Amino acid sequence: MESIDPATGHALPDDALQRVLFIGPAVHVYNIPPLQSTRGHSASTWTAEPQRHIFTARLRLLETSHSDTLKVDVLLEDPKTGALFAASPYSAANAVEPVIDSSRFFAVTVRDPSGKKAVLGIGFEERSEAFDFGVALQEARRVLGWESGQKKQQQQPERGAKDYSLKEGETITVNLGRTGIGRRKAQEKQEQGEESTGGDLQSFALAPPPGGGGFSLPPPPSADDVKRKRRSAQQLGFDDGQFGEFA
Repeated sequence: MESIDPATGHALPDDALQRVLFIGPAVHVYNIPPLQSTRGHSASTWTAEPQRHIFTARLRLLETSHSDTLKVDVLLEDPKTGALFAASPYSAANAVEPVIDSSRFFAVTVRDPSGKKAVLGIGFEERSEAFDFGVALQEARRVLGWESGQKKQQQQPERGAKDYSLKEGETITVNLGRTGIGRRKAQEKQEQGEESTGGDLQSFALAPPPGGGGFSLPPPPSADDVKRKRRSAQQLGFDDGQFGEFA
């Protein structure tokens, strides 16, 4: 049986394969006003004017592959005859955009065979159907390779560990150099370090604490002090939260 590209009506090659990613039997189609905000489309502007409702269509998300070509189309069809009303090539993520005020409506960019485009609104009566449609779009992005997690990362070949073991007949020679690395040598290095840094360290010296008696921790607060502080915090409008913190 000859396969037909429903978006163009042209015959497909013999090796073409088609897969339906989603089908919605009853989706409302709207003639929507131009975009007024950079935030996105708002479905409330469509449903507030009943004359913007065009008709109720069948929606199919169709994947088509042949040779080295892979594409996905959003098809709006007559639910009775299956005749194509409008097609939206899913060539970019913004071809189908969710609205900003509902999870059941989307703005779809459709194109005709001549390349002219228009933006239509679609709405699902059930949130579950809209959710399934969103999942199918995610699957389409994965198939098309748009998802960041699907990018192939070039794997660098692992370098083999070097073998530092001695082979049969090999020897190793250690040159210790001068042997005067003893107490006298360590003392000379210490004296040289004091000469080179002793003057600079004086600028970082901190004054001793007042009293000269070292550091001591203050005694823990009494129960009366704790109650007094808690009452003053409540007077300022704070209250203890569930976990003892101020809410």
